Amino acid sequence: MNRPSFEEIYMRFAWMLSRRSTCSRLQVGAVSVTADYQQVLSIGYNGNARGLPNQCDSEEPGSCGCLHAEENAIIKCTTSRDRSRVLFTTDSPCKMCAKRIINLGLVDRVYYDRAYRVTEGVDLLTEVGIKVEQVHISIQGW
Repeated sequence: MNRPSFEEIYMRFAWMLSRRSTCSRLQVGAVSVTADYQQVLSIGYNGNARGLPNQCDSEEPGSCGCLHAEENAIIKCTTSRDRSRVLFTTDSPCKMCAKRIINLGLVDRVYYDRAYRVTEGVDLLTEVGIKVEQVHISIQGW
């Protein structure tokens, strides 16, 4: 029997969440889970703030105004900050999201699928001792 790993399951979940994104440039999803993979702590995808139009504020690259998927997952995480956690995101985090992940605390690992062209976020997470790993899964045929 070919059982999917938890890493594959949660990365697929992040990809499914990315389909809810209203960003016109890049759709990103994120899932925060306990370190033992038994509980989903929060979810996020990139888009505008609650109550605002479901569209980018601007078409200018880098200035669309969307909250990032990792930001939304962190904002929505209401569980105790004393539990180790793992974050899955479809795309490697930017530098500012990496800082937010660090401040969330007790993040053991960050898994991503697509690499962002700038590696500052991954570099920063690695620098503070958070394990970062690219886990590529096939989403063809969804």
